[in-house]
Amino acid sequence: MAVQKRFIAGAICPRCAAMDRIRAWEQNGVRYRDCVNCDFFEQLPIENEAVPELDTRVNREREEQRREDFQPVKILDPKGR
Repeated sequence: MAVQKRFIAGAICPRCAAMDRIRAWEQNGVRYRDCVNCDFFEQLPIENEAVPELDTRVNREREEQRREDFQPVKILDPKGR
């Protein structure tokens, strides 16, 4: 039976920085990732521990939003006082 490889939407290759080129699959208790754009290949044993989250455009946007400076809101008196 052929292993189904799935693309990870928004994932960025750690080697060539290409977006949407990372595939992932599992086989015989091992998790694999590779890039169709370069020669990046990684294998990780499947454990009960949390696997580090892949770098995606969504993660980057969330981090950028956290970095934005917040400014206090001033409530103005409508009567001009």
